[in-house]
Amino acid sequence: METRNDTPRHIAIIMDGNGRWANARGLPRADGHRAGAESVREAVETCRQIGVEYLTLFAFSSENWNRPKKEIDSLMKLLERFLREKLPEMLKQNVRLHAIGRLHLLPEKCRREIDNAIERTRNNTGLNLVLALSYGSREEITDAARAIASKAANGEISPEEIDNELFASHLCTAGIPDPDLLIRTSGESRISNFLLWQISYSEIVISKKNWPDFRNAELRAAVEEYARRHRRFGTV
Repeated sequence: METRNDTPRHIAIIMDGNGRWANARGLPRADGHRAGAESVREAVETCRQIGVEYLTLFAFSSENWNRPKKEIDSLMKLLERFLREKLPEMLKQNVRLHAIGRLHLLPEKCRREIDNAIERTRNNTGLNLVLALSYGSREEITDAARAIASKAANGEISPEEIDNELFASHLCTAGIPDPDLLIRTSGESRISNFLLWQISYSEIVISKKNWPDFRNAELRAAVEEYARRHRRFGTV
């Protein structure tokens, strides 16, 4: 495994452009999502090679539920198949799976595949692959605030105890380090309600490539760009 001192510990990716990739080729959007799944496989392999500890992928947002039912159904079936087919590979490669978001909103078959993959890989000690599913950062922050308010109302904590560390411990990423590098594909320059709390000091790289075309070379180039930057965290 390649390791460097300037390799980000945690990379988060907004995987954008599957639909545009398909439209440019006159293909159904579902074909774009299937092509994007291969980019997921390659991103996992590249992160393993360069020594990244955490890879978080924005796979399905809370806003994506507003898409046509046919596309949602296709995405859910693709997710089920991806988890089922890639589980042996994750076990072989020592990858541990995590999932964040309002998972209870996913179809039952999807939840079963997710739960099975999480349980089967729970003792793996290599790359941590985090799938953000039915995820929205505003919803996550709202849920955390609600949980903290409930504890305060019950006398479990006092308002004076509420600080950044306590708040972060109530997010669904509790125990996961904040991303060092955030990548967005397809040339869009927005965050799209993704990890708003966690990316406060993340370096951001925008790639013009649509996600199905974002492969090993593009990911390594983003890491090289990250390595050239000086992270000041508010200092001089």
